[in-house]
Amino acid sequence: MNVYKMVFLPDSLIVTVNEDENILDAAFRAGISLKGSCGGTGSCSRCSVIIKKGLARSEGVGKLTQEQLFKGHVLACQTYPRSDMEIEVPESTRHSQHQVLISEELNNQMSTHAFDPLFQKIKIALSPPSLDDHTDDSSRLFSVLRKTLNREHLRLNLETVQRLPRILREGNWQITVSLADIKGCYEIVNVEAGWNHRNYYGLALDIGTTTVVAQLVDLETGKSVGIEGTYNKQAVFGDDVISRIIYAVEHNKGVEQMQRTILTTIYELITTLIKDKNINYEDIWYITCAGNTTMIHLFLGIDPEYIRLEPYVPAFNSFIPIKALDIGLAVNPKAMVYCLPGTASYVGGDITAGAEVIGIDKQEKISLFIDVGTNGEMVLGNKDWLMACACSAGPAFEGGGIIHGMRAMDGAIEHVDIEPISLDVHLKTVNNKKPIGICGSGLIDCIAAMQTTAVINRNGSFLAFPTNKRIRITEGEKEFVLAWAGESGNGKDITISESDIKNLIRSKAAVFAGISTMLKTVGLALEDIEQIYVAGGFGKYINLADAIKIGMFPDLPLEKYKYVGNSSIMGAKKILLSKEARDDAEQLTGKITYLELSVGNDFYEEFISALFLPHTNLKLFPSTTEGLR
Repeated sequence: MNVYKMVFLPDSLIVTVNEDENILDAAFRAGISLKGSCGGTGSCSRCSVIIKKGLARSEGVGKLTQEQLFKGHVLACQTYPRSDMEIEVPESTRHSQHQVLISEELNNQMSTHAFDPLFQKIKIALSPPSLDDHTDDSSRLFSVLRKTLNREHLRLNLETVQRLPRILREGNWQITVSLADIKGCYEIVNVEAGWNHRNYYGLALDIGTTTVVAQLVDLETGKSVGIEGTYNKQAVFGDDVISRIIYAVEHNKGVEQMQRTILTTIYELITTLIKDKNINYEDIWYITCAGNTTMIHLFLGIDPEYIRLEPYVPAFNSFIPIKALDIGLAVNPKAMVYCLPGTASYVGGDITAGAEVIGIDKQEKISLFIDVGTNGEMVLGNKDWLMACACSAGPAFEGGGIIHGMRAMDGAIEHVDIEPISLDVHLKTVNNKKPIGICGSGLIDCIAAMQTTAVINRNGSFLAFPTNKRIRITEGEKEFVLAWAGESGNGKDITISESDIKNLIRSKAAVFAGISTMLKTVGLALEDIEQIYVAGGFGKYINLADAIKIGMFPDLPLEKYKYVGNSSIMGAKKILLSKEARDDAEQLTGKITYLELSVGNDFYEEFISALFLPHTNLKLFPSTTEGLR
């Protein structure tokens, strides 16, 4: 097999590649993360790079224009080397840092359970054996631990037994025992001679499709040492879970590659967290992890193929804790990793974490918990009953499928106001950088503003409007200019087209249809919902009034809505610090009835009805529809 040298510019990074390795994979090995939302199929055309030198073979050009092809643009995921090459990676093709939600909005929720962490070190003294007491070392240890802990179920692994005789005698029968809770059973994961030990820590993880957050916690005090977040490096293989499943399944060793990628992301977060704190990787002894079902499968190196194939069955919803060594996580190799249980293929441990944080199964009021991203996952109910569903909102809320769409990175338009008559546009961008695209929260604002100013009608089509230079036709399609090239950060007009608008309408319709279908299934009306919890990074930046105006969320008083922050990381931390919270979360998933929206016609009918602004039935949105009838 031929081997070539590939140089990436302007970084001057060099990697050696074989003829069967595409530019996308080579760039990733070089540490360059390229945009992509299609799982390497070439359909999104977002991984465009420029060949400066060398020969290549291409398996497709996707949506690249003739002008781009003339300038040497190729799709990284479809292009393979035939000689040494120099590749220029445009800034517009690279992933930059996302807005990552790491704050805790409901700190009071963290104290609802007694501090009782899933890992602890205790100091014990054993009576030494004698000619009158021939009790073996292991039994002697078990006897003292059972009395100390008031716990019968203890487990001792072979490696610890092998070390136990020497450790007991070196410590003169005084030892420090490390105990990890394994769903009600204590495992003795380590013994140390004497009563001196280093501080020990736990790690709470939120593995999201878009972002990953890690929180380091002192397990002796329960105090947070630090919290960090970054984008999920798996984004190079696709924006959503479906595209990543496709990549994992259709590429040789795709699952292993996905697992290495998420482990690398986590390793970098841990490295940042322990830097300059006199903490080693080996001081981290327990990890709790919340994430959607696909992300957890890939984290554990488990084939996710059947999650996306009817009847949509994952390999597991609940899994026993495993050792960090088994997956190569950069912590103490004896540390235990506990993944929060999920309910179904598209309602995972991140939703369990959020439901546990708000205590939805303990409330009298009928509550709706919503986490919106590429999927809209939601739980409805109270202490007497719970129902969950997931609707495919599509990638529009993350900027996918939108010509100038992007995630919430520097320069992303996140809020939009449009002046009536003049149509002058007022924008707010992430970190106040010059606009280079528009993210989900900006899209919701934009659609609401265009509806209010009568730029578009109720199905998202442009209305006839007095001559205004912002409304134009490009390549046969109407579009609206949000920012002119001279105002933007990339020298291009930032626009939103009729197709973009209708993509977002389909996404918002899916969310509202999911809510409506659950209500219909249990015989309730929208006004029966007494409180709505909105979670996640995307949820934080949504203008709720505009989300209601376009028909994404129910038309209920804003005081019924409560933003709950990153409930996934909050739930992971809560469970790390409380066995009772862990047990509650396990029981909570057993209380949930999962509603598969693909069965029957209810969801489809609700979806079709919601494909208007705000809805076909204007009576459902009385506060937002004056003048629309």
